[in-house]
Formats: sequence, structure tokens, C-alpha cells
Amino acid sequence: MTRTQFEERLFGALRWATIAFLALITIAPFYYMLMLSVKPIDALLLDPGSLWVSANDFTLDTYRSVLRPTAEGGQGFLRLLLNSAVVALGTVVLTLAAAVPGAYAVGRLKFFGGRQVSALFLAVYLFPATLLAVPLFVMFAKIGLSGSLVGLAVVYIAQTVPVSIYMMKNYFVTIPYSIEEAAALDGCTRLQAVRKVVLPLALPSLMATSLYVFMIAWNEFLFALLFLAADPDAWTVSLGLQQLANGIEVPKTVLMAGSVVLTIPVVLLFFAAERLLTEGLTSGADKS
Repeated sequence: MTRTQFEERLFGALRWATIAFLALITIAPFYYMLMLSVKPIDALLLDPGSLWVSANDFTLDTYRSVLRPTAEGGQGFLRLLLNSAVVALGTVVLTLAAAVPGAYAVGRLKFFGGRQVSALFLAVYLFPATLLAVPLFVMFAKIGLSGSLVGLAVVYIAQTVPVSIYMMKNYFVTIPYSIEEAAALDGCTRLQAVRKVVLPLALPSLMATSLYVFMIAWNEFLFALLFLAADPDAWTVSLGLQQLANGIEVPKTVLMAGSVVLTIPVVLLFFAAERLLTEGLTSGADKS
């Protein structure tokens, strides 16, 4: 066996071992959470370490309890899911509306300090979220949006716009400028060229950015707690899950069902947009 063959076999084995290890530590917790969510509480107490659910123990009552309205004795997660969807989708729309023109300007237009602008956008992440929480809460309370889902979505764009501009700018610079010049020769204005030519070509980057922003808004807890704590009807699913975790009388199986309900939408979105997400995240990496 030559040295090259030995190295190929060794690194091939290490690659699959690494993939298996990463898959195990990623899938195992979610699998255990899923198993707990379809068990009755008495079966969990009898054998908490079991990694399988028998046909006799399998139940969906935990999910019914989680999704049933509070007026009927449930946890009301269906309404919380709707609130989270409104906030997350609103955040995506507002972020793209602000980030697309900004990313195009930074990536396409030439102006003084253009190279430093990207670093300035990312500098916002040097400040912890808790530092911005109190000023934002006071400001939105004065304009009457402290307990509003719309206000919460507006707050989120302060966190999502900078990184969205950075992500999409790297894609816009890879689109040949000659395509826009050809559109201009055909009579398109710059805005028309962006809408009809650049944005369709930038769809993978837009999808990757949208999914990233959606996950931030869907899972965010600090600002949701600060802005919505006084109005349980406007709570997002992350607040509802925390309420379950703090509940003494709430069975842990119901808590696991709530965790699955929180996780499933993001997982489904990720798999539905996996190809565009991968292409969008790797765009702009080749600077040749």
C-alpha cells in the first residue's frame, strides 16, 4: 500500500467517523425529546432512560394538551405559534425591505468609505442585546408599541438588518455588472434592472438570508419577554415554552411536546429550502 492510498483510506474513515459523531450528538437529543413527548407521564417515571416507546404507551395526548386553547384546559400553543409566525414573517419582510437596497448599494455603488461600511454594519454585534433592550423598550413604550407584535418585529430588524446586508452584499458582487449594463441598453432604469435582473439571480442569497432571519425571530426570547410579558395573548411560542418549563404542575412530557412544536417548523423550512440555503451561504466565497 502506498502512502497516498493509506492517507486516502485513513482520511476517508475519519471523515465518516466525524460525520457519524456529529449526526449522533445532533439527532440523539431531538430523538429523545420526541420519544418523551409521545409517552404518558407514568411510563416516563417508571423507565426514564428508555429510548423506545411501546405501542401500548404511545400517546398524542401531550400534543393535544399543548395545542388546546387555555380556555379548554390546554396550553394554547396554537395561538402562540400563530403569534410567532406573524412576528417571524413580518421580520423577514421588513428586513429584506431594508437590507436588499442596502446590500446592493454597498456591493455595487462606489462611494467614500465603501470598503469599511460592511465592518461598521457588523460592529452592531459588539454590543450585547441587553444593552439595547432598555432604550428600545422605553422608546417603543412612549409610542405605544411595547406590547405589539408589530413593534417586536420592528425591534428584531435592528439585529437582523446588519448581518443580512453583509450576507447579501457578498452575493451581489458576484453578479456580473455587464448584465445590468445590458439591461440598461434595453431601456431599464437601475431600479428596473435590480427588480427584473439582479433579484432573480440573487434568489439563493435571499432565501438563505430569509431563513436565517426567520430562525432568529422564531427563537428569540429576551426582547419577546421584555415587550410582551404583560399581554399573554400576544406571547410567542418561546415565551409559552418558558412558561411550561417553569410550571410545577406541568408534566415533562407536555414540556417535550411543546419543544417539538417549537422546533418542527424551522426544521421543515430548512429541509424545504436546503438547496437554496446551501447555495446562498456559500455564495461570494470565490473571489476569483
